[in-house]
Amino acid sequence: MPKTTKFDPAKFLSNQTDQTELVADTFASGDPQYIKWALNTVARAQSMTETAKAAGISQQALYKALGENGDPKLSTLTKITKAMGIDIRAAQSA
Repeated sequence: MPKTTKFDPAKFLSNQTDQTELVADTFASGDPQYIKWALNTVARAQSMTETAKAAGISQQALYKALGENGDPKLSTLTKITKAMGIDIRAAQSA
């Protein structure tokens, strides 16, 4: 029987465009869990350590905010997205 490995999308998000498109898609969905998952995935793709450092928060705080039970404050969310090089923009709902 062939051995399978767990798929990690962070390994395939190597450029800023793909990372930004993923986050934009999740914000368009309006699903907080999906948004958090995408931010976690992009942070891992960019390096959790570097993302936390650029955001001015501890690596532990980043893991907590974007972890399974995380619910980041708006101030934390904006620090994280800025550190990732991703702007959050508002648009009229369809």
